[in-house]
Amino acid sequence: MKKLLLLAAIAAVVVCFFYFDLNQLLTLESLKSGLSEFKSRQAVQPVLVGGAFLVLYVLITALSLPGAVVMTLAAGALFGLFWGTLIASFASSIGATLAFLASRYLLKDTIQKRFGDRLQPINEGIRKDGVFYLFTLRLVPVFPFFLINLLMGLTPIRAVTFYWISQVGMLAGTLVYVNAGTQLAQLEGLSDILSASLLISFALLGLFPLVAKKILNVIKARRVYSGYQKPKQFDRNLIVIGAGAGGLVAAYIAAAVKAKVTLVEAHKMGGDCLNYGCVPSKALIRSAKLAQQMRQAQHYGLDNVEPGFSFRRIMTRIQEVIRAIEPHDSIERYEGLGVEVIQGYARLIDPWTVEITHNDGNTQRLTSRAIVLATGARPFVPPLPGIEDVGYVTSDTLWEQFAQLDNPPRRLVVLGGGPIGCELAQSFARLGSAVTQVEMASRIMIREDEEVSELARVSLQRDGVTVLTGYKALRCEKTSDHKYLIVEHNGEEQSIEFDALLYAVGRVARLEGYGLEELGIETDRTIVTNDYLETLYPNIFAAGDVAGPYQFTHTASHQAWYAAVNALFGQFKKFKVDYRVIPWTTFIDPEVARVGLNEQEAQAKGIAYEVTRYNLDDLDRAIADGAARGFVKVLTEPGKDKILGVTMVGEHSGELMAEFVLAMKHGLGLNKILGTIHTYPTWSEANKYVAGAWKQAHAPQRILAWLKKYHHWRRG
Repeated sequence: MKKLLLLAAIAAVVVCFFYFDLNQLLTLESLKSGLSEFKSRQAVQPVLVGGAFLVLYVLITALSLPGAVVMTLAAGALFGLFWGTLIASFASSIGATLAFLASRYLLKDTIQKRFGDRLQPINEGIRKDGVFYLFTLRLVPVFPFFLINLLMGLTPIRAVTFYWISQVGMLAGTLVYVNAGTQLAQLEGLSDILSASLLISFALLGLFPLVAKKILNVIKARRVYSGYQKPKQFDRNLIVIGAGAGGLVAAYIAAAVKAKVTLVEAHKMGGDCLNYGCVPSKALIRSAKLAQQMRQAQHYGLDNVEPGFSFRRIMTRIQEVIRAIEPHDSIERYEGLGVEVIQGYARLIDPWTVEITHNDGNTQRLTSRAIVLATGARPFVPPLPGIEDVGYVTSDTLWEQFAQLDNPPRRLVVLGGGPIGCELAQSFARLGSAVTQVEMASRIMIREDEEVSELARVSLQRDGVTVLTGYKALRCEKTSDHKYLIVEHNGEEQSIEFDALLYAVGRVARLEGYGLEELGIETDRTIVTNDYLETLYPNIFAAGDVAGPYQFTHTASHQAWYAAVNALFGQFKKFKVDYRVIPWTTFIDPEVARVGLNEQEAQAKGIAYEVTRYNLDDLDRAIADGAARGFVKVLTEPGKDKILGVTMVGEHSGELMAEFVLAMKHGLGLNKILGTIHTYPTWSEANKYVAGAWKQAHAPQRILAWLKKYHHWRRG
């Protein structure tokens, strides 16, 4: 209500200003004709006239009324160069700040809520370089004065910063106009003030802040490198440390553009994803799912059967799957592509030198113009008291430690309710383990919406997993042949007996042993980088899990492109890494896939949205496959088909999500998806049907009512 009243008051003043032709008083001709009268009044009451002039100037600029230029000329004509400049400078800056604050109060929240995702890059740019942008705009009087005030009010720049930058930035232009005002009698028009040469001078002056920023960046970079002797020539164009997803892609790109590149890996090519993560876990999930389908064969018109299997054979098959994929990431393949692959440990000696300790014990040093750190992450193991006495496995080590078991662990405790913990808990339960999943938070899969977490919990419990949420692990105990995890829930301690304990509480970046600390490269759980994936040293980059903020194989590959291109060609053009559309999938049954915002994130960020939902129990193919459970939920801008985010729960969700990822990446809305032919009967029709549900909810009811009358008329 207060906002409406203020807006109405401002609108009333502006309307009256034009209705009563007050704008005619703020012209060059009017100023010249009334100058003698103004001066006579000033001679009698100089302070009163000066104060009234300042207040009037402030009001005109605060209300964004035309006439600021004439007021500046009048300041020179009435008060001379010094006092005129002083009064005009403060009045214009105060008025501009009032307009800025009014715009912020009346419009900022609404604009940011409606266009928050589009404005995010602008907001980030203002937070980072807003002072330079505003200073440049103020130095060049070509940009509309009132428009800068109003638009800056919609950004995150601080009001104090806005004021003093305006005060300083407008001073040169104010001085020119006030000086012209002192010669008012000779002025025939505003073009006499702003000649082409003067405008060019202002434009060049406006470039000064940006040029100064570049110079400061160069000085900063040189200061960073002070104390190090840069080689006159280099052994390599690029050295990549780590042969996981990020490192492999970075090395591949460098080789593809004929750069001389060395890839250093101490362990297995392919990194964690191939050897310990994505690939082995998906192979395990497939075996476990088939075992569960055999138990539920009656659902498909067959006889239920308890699957007989050797757990050792399942683990052997997992290794066979890894070996089948290994050639894609092998040393032989990458050497064939032109990459030099060295097996050993790499350590930064200085910003251009890497010392490599080969696995055979030999060492060598190589220099490189650029370096990419892609060292990955490892499972986080909290220092739980007694953990070393009872033993444990992680999502990395279980494949080796369980490989020789004929049967899965009889009683398995999974510590952690994130994606990895949920996938492994369900799989081992389906293979016969009595699984207890312990999560400290109030629900599993806490990053997803509550209904998704609940559906995941129900699915895991249906497969035999005991899901304990709100339970805090305190310690481990061992008595003779029995092992226990002691947990706390609602202030009471409980003990959970187990045969094997699996840690799945997240992963932490590998930061130690690479020389980061010695070079002063900042770390905060991950390596700290800028938008271009540069570290403290502009020639050293980081990509993948070690850089964050996402820990997915596909984002590591995505970042690697930016790191490699910026490393090799950054002197010509740098690219900011793009995180706008990042999909991911949790491969429980049913799968949970997401891209963009979900409801809890949209609410936390204050982003307005609409929800369109399609339940898979209505999808023909889902019914035929006996998997009619789950849903597709799409968040869109209110009243528009622009997709803000998608959550899918159901069979093949990870595959189906690709259509929405493509749509969001290229700005395609639900209408485009609806207008695309989808094969019948397929799971992909769910995407079309949710788009159809959105269309139906936004059907033009008034037009449809007229069409109904039209068709009634046509029937006679």
